[in-house]
Amino acid sequence: MWTELDNALTRTFRFPDFEAAFAFMTDVAAEAERLDHHPWWANEYGLVEFRLRTHDAGNTLSQRDHRLAAAIDAVAARHGAE
Repeated sequence: MWTELDNALTRTFRFPDFEAAFAFMTDVAAEAERLDHHPWWANEYGLVEFRLRTHDAGNTLSQRDHRLAAAIDAVAARHGAE
């Protein structure tokens, strides 16, 4: 579930290994390009952490963040994320 923290949507996804996490990130990158909204993310082995906020809107939350979060959730479901 996404959490609002420090004016951003945050969430961490878990995968069994780095390869699975990287495949997820590759698909998220394609969605981010499609939506023209690119996330801050961090990856360590099987963890991928996101922080979404819109720099064009003064680093606040916008509908673009919520649309990207929904797209990320759909990609995560396809990849079996925890």
